[in-house]
Amino acid sequence: MGLISGLLTLPLAPLRGTLGVADQILRHAEERFYDPALIRQELEEVERRRQDGRIDEATAAAWEEELIDRLLTGQARDGHG
Repeated sequence: MGLISGLLTLPLAPLRGTLGVADQILRHAEERFYDPALIRQELEEVERRRQDGRIDEATAAAWEEELIDRLLTGQARDGHG
């Protein structure tokens, strides 16, 4: 980047920094959302709630389907699926 272009784009520096931070936050959130260990924990929670009678079979099945979709999507994103 030359001196002139550096000076002209200087007012955009805070915006680039903010976008960089937002991108890092998004990546971290996606990593957690698709984390297989966390998904397994949620599947265990579904089973506990089902056994305790806190959720019905239809709710448990829908929740499990969502979690399995997340797991498969995460694996596909990582190239393991």
